Amino acid sequence: MTTIDMNLLPALDALLAEGSVTGAAKRLGLSASAMSRTLARLRTVTGDPLLVRAGRKLVPTPRAAEIRDQVRALARDVQAILSPKPTDVDIETMERTFTIRSNEGFVEMFSGPIVAALTSQAPRVRIRFAPKPNKDSAALREGEIDLDIGVLGDFAPEIRAQSIFRDRFVGAVRTGHPLLASAVTPALYATCKHVVASRRGAFVGPVDDALGEIGLRREITVVVPGFSDALRIARQSDLIALVPGSCARSADPVMEGLSVFDLPVPTPEIAISAMWHPRMDADPGHRWLRETVMATCRLASPLDRHCPPPARMQE
Repeated sequence: MTTIDMNLLPALDALLAEGSVTGAAKRLGLSASAMSRTLARLRTVTGDPLLVRAGRKLVPTPRAAEIRDQVRALARDVQAILSPKPTDVDIETMERTFTIRSNEGFVEMFSGPIVAALTSQAPRVRIRFAPKPNKDSAALREGEIDLDIGVLGDFAPEIRAQSIFRDRFVGAVRTGHPLLASAVTPALYATCKHVVASRRGAFVGPVDDALGEIGLRREITVVVPGFSDALRIARQSDLIALVPGSCARSADPVMEGLSVFDLPVPTPEIAISAMWHPRMDADPGHRWLRETVMATCRLASPLDRHCPPPARMQE
């Protein structure tokens, strides 16, 4: 069997990431001439130029662009395998920045308890909450975020996921709204105008499916990006807001002047999960992060304090 020089893998990763012989050399602590020789070897081994000159810079060939992500993942896996396995970490002295990606509603509801729990145990740790424009798992795979919180989407098959708590949709209207003068029936609910939150700007959702099954249709007048926006509009109008129950706690200042009611039609539960990349499974710092975040969320959730056993991790 032909012997493969594994030293070429980190060099290839650096070259494809930097797009420059000089940049790759600095990244690996080598001279530019040594990196040039390594690039020549890589071209021979792969049978592809990999990087070609375009004016004053180098650009990747189609083959290089195709394998860039795979090379990056392989280089990280090899580094993890050939590095000593950490067995413990001193949380009190750990200096590390963790990035948690979640939607606006989760940050409003849980960021306070999470930050308090994390910083009380690890005062030197820094927490970054990143916005969640979509459910793309590339950020987890690339190491741009440490933990993704939300509803499971079409993630890459290797992503780990564990259930945190379950939520459900409720309706919210301004205090004194005529809707609450009597029992909220599906027909009465459908005659009102509504405001909903959707990152994608969608005008329909699970409630509309449930109403459609009994021959009813509601009128959605406004679509906003976040649940707090929907609540704000409901407080100042006769529109009905549709929000998760966790966003509609009576003790929250955002609920001042608002009343909450159960929906008159059944809707699916909202299963909130924590997601991370499997390469972080054995990392003691990351294990502490995810366990602390999940425990804190379960305690802070007003709807599901007795969360069912965690879902089996995706293999």
